[in-house]
Amino acid sequence: MPTSALPKNRFERRRAETRQALVRAARQILAETGDTSASIQAIAERADVGFGSFYNHFESKTELFDAAVTDALEEFGQVIDERVEGIDDPAELVAAGFRLTARMADSHPELMRILRDRGLSHIHSDSGLAPRALRDLEIGIASGRFTCGNATTALSALGGTLLSLVALRLDRPDLDGDQAASDLAEMVLRMLGLAADDAHEVTRRPLPDLAR
Repeated sequence: MPTSALPKNRFERRRAETRQALVRAARQILAETGDTSASIQAIAERADVGFGSFYNHFESKTELFDAAVTDALEEFGQVIDERVEGIDDPAELVAAGFRLTARMADSHPELMRILRDRGLSHIHSDSGLAPRALRDLEIGIASGRFTCGNATTALSALGGTLLSLVALRLDRPDLDGDQAASDLAEMVLRMLGLAADDAHEVTRRPLPDLAR
């Protein structure tokens, strides 16, 4: 899960651990059932913290579940960022993001279920993969690699297609996920302005290993 600066003392560490336990419990609930009607008592029990601890960190269940989605999306963004480090071509970054996401249906199923069910409202979020993708689109447009005129509009198309890929991988595990991801990434790159041969070549380049 996303990490931040280590708390300075024992009290702050325990407080941070309690908050993270609650967020982790909420993430599990979202991934398992998506049912946000679970009682605070049930959430606290799953997190193995005292009932009263909940209100030391969150004012409501809505706030907790929002934090859980943000936490999951930020972890998703970090995983992709770490794997594509060193890739400079904006087109390859977009393609690698699609292809790695498809593989995460197997390696990070909890994250992918949350992304599928909650990701639409976070396509233009300030956290997670969205700001990273927007950055790559802006670089691609500025460099002439992409011919689309507006990065924000392109992000809407990119995000919607990525979410459809996640849904496809989770709902149809029998399909070849790598092939589906490469095909969709190729379509997206052509939409962004790449020539057909170029888009095909980029989406078949060696992919960074998720396990590293």
